[in-house]
Amino acid sequence: MTSTAIDVTLKLTGGRSVTFPISRLSQSDQDFIKEAAVSGDADKPADEADKGNFDSPWPDKIRFSEDPQIRVISEDKEEKRFIYESANYRFVCDVRLSQQVVKGFAVMFESTYQYCRALPLGLSGGKLTDGKYQILLFETKETYVEAGGPPSSAGVFMSGRGVVMVPLTSLGVRPVGSGYMLDRDQTSGTLIHEITHQLTPEEYFESGPLGWFSEGIAEYTTATPYRSGAFKVKGNFDDITDYATDYGKDSNGGRALGQKIKAPSLKDFFLMGYSQFAGNNANFNYGLGLLLTTYFLHLDGDGDAARMKDFLKALRAGEDGEDSLKYLLDGRTYEQLETAISKAWKRKGIDIEFGQAESSSDGDEDE
Repeated sequence: MTSTAIDVTLKLTGGRSVTFPISRLSQSDQDFIKEAAVSGDADKPADEADKGNFDSPWPDKIRFSEDPQIRVISEDKEEKRFIYESANYRFVCDVRLSQQVVKGFAVMFESTYQYCRALPLGLSGGKLTDGKYQILLFETKETYVEAGGPPSSAGVFMSGRGVVMVPLTSLGVRPVGSGYMLDRDQTSGTLIHEITHQLTPEEYFESGPLGWFSEGIAEYTTATPYRSGAFKVKGNFDDITDYATDYGKDSNGGRALGQKIKAPSLKDFFLMGYSQFAGNNANFNYGLGLLLTTYFLHLDGDGDAARMKDFLKALRAGEDGEDSLKYLLDGRTYEQLETAISKAWKRKGIDIEFGQAESSSDGDEDE
């Protein structure tokens, strides 16, 4: 049995898993689970005792409808260190925020957590500090950059430390008088992407899944329609397609690869070094990674993500990342898999041609 402060997953006889809010358990069971959840060491990997939820059903909709129950841990004006906690996150900020403001943006973090955990792909990684995922918040973009945030970014996952860094402006938090207020209409795509990275197991960042899948799954959650604590997962295929080939249904981000895509060979793309993947052609690579991830989740085989799950299970079991690609191939050559991918996307109106020396597309390409 694995648990969080929001939901609990029970393994039933026969291997089936059932997830439901922890609030539905008896008070004694809730107390037991909460005590167990916080008894681990700082920086303990979140998935240490979690072997994955691969048998769980694919979610239709994720809605975080609970009160985030923000706790003020400490507020040190001299040190400019203000710490607040929600169920799964610790927010460390350099300015004081009201509980109402923290509660407003904590909903996005908690709902993204629920979404990632609900996907039957074993997204239960990341580093916990005293039982919480750590989020570093900065009053200004300048202080964010000084702390190591990329100047052109709205937020970043720092893999070495296991933390997400975010300037308050990216959360829609702005100064008003002597305090701060939250713009609830602020878009959250970049942060959903980075939160997904924080929850992704280290094994999914190895050569093999690194790049195309580690970014592809973060793009997948980003492209799923989100509003006010709810992800519309069922029927998100068209939204994902629009995000990859255009600018998204609401012109709110997107990779704009176009309908005709010239891609490198599949094997080369699978094994592309990350510095190259995130280099000058990053926009294209992220978009193609999303299309390949979506193919293995919804278009490959019986559309049940079976080969993808076998691939991820192998990674979590410690198999070599590159060798684990054999689970995606499943007896097929790379050329045969390229043909299968091209045919599947062709039926959806997207023409992918593999084997090009330089990956390119009809859309704009910028990092």
